[in-house]
Amino acid sequence: MIAAYGVANLLQSVAATRTTLHHTFDPGLLLRLAGHRSYLVGLTCQMLGFVLAFLARRDLPLFLVQASVAAGLGVTALLGVLVLKWRLPAAEVFLLVLLLVGITALVLAAKPAPSRQLGTAGVAGLVVALGVIGGLGFFAVRLHGAPGSVALGSLAGLAFSAAAVAARPLASVHSFDAFLRDPLLYLLITHSVVGQLLLGLAMQRGSTTAAVAAMDAAGAVPAAIVGLLLLGDRIWPGREWLAGVGFLVTLVAVLGLTRYAEPQHTHTLLPDQRGRELPARSRAALPARPAERVPRRPAPNRRRSTSIAPIPRR
Repeated sequence: MIAAYGVANLLQSVAATRTTLHHTFDPGLLLRLAGHRSYLVGLTCQMLGFVLAFLARRDLPLFLVQASVAAGLGVTALLGVLVLKWRLPAAEVFLLVLLLVGITALVLAAKPAPSRQLGTAGVAGLVVALGVIGGLGFFAVRLHGAPGSVALGSLAGLAFSAAAVAARPLASVHSFDAFLRDPLLYLLITHSVVGQLLLGLAMQRGSTTAAVAAMDAAGAVPAAIVGLLLLGDRIWPGREWLAGVGFLVTLVAVLGLTRYAEPQHTHTLLPDQRGRELPARSRAALPARPAERVPRRPAPNRRRSTSIAPIPRR
């Protein structure tokens, strides 16, 4: 799951930067992204990671699975350095190592256990969350640069977190007919599509690590709380401190990546789009266009003036 999500983040980031920059909450972005082969391959990897995460949620607590999803960011950064020649600052490398330490602590603390089922109130809460996330997305698309990446990535994380909450009890359903009739299945699909759209918008605005780290940070906390309170997630006796430290270290690492991550790419715009697509600060940074030279007309062949004035012709 970690490897699949890491490859998916990288390939989808490449496709997002090759697509026209969007400033509206337009679902058509997903169709435009689908025109890139790299996005389709990345989407296939993400679906593979999604299936593996779904199977993992059948027995493992959400605080472990959701935090492990964040470890895919380390795979993304490593592949970016090896394949796309990204240059990671020392602070970002340290935070990626810290992320690995936090995930390891969570693995040692988590106790496998089947999930409890969500009641009607839980299903209604997921429906309300879908409306709130979608409404905030309409306003967040107006942000540019790193703030836009972090805001949209955070909303994507909330959407994927709600999908994880729906997936945990859904994975415990034994009958295929009951699986298809369960409303959690359709909430899972809807939250995932909204999260995918928000993530694509976030990746268009600069740093891939900032967008993905914000997504992982926003998605880990709500799912962990809901899992422990409502879904029967468990920790090995005597290792509660290890789970707390591991979760805190993981959260600090992903939040730190939103602060120190530098843009690895810029969005290429056509000359006639620069004034419309870029904010005022970015517009000022563009190189000035050279002034067009107007061809001079050849000067008339004038004779030297003499003291005798020319005789006007009638």
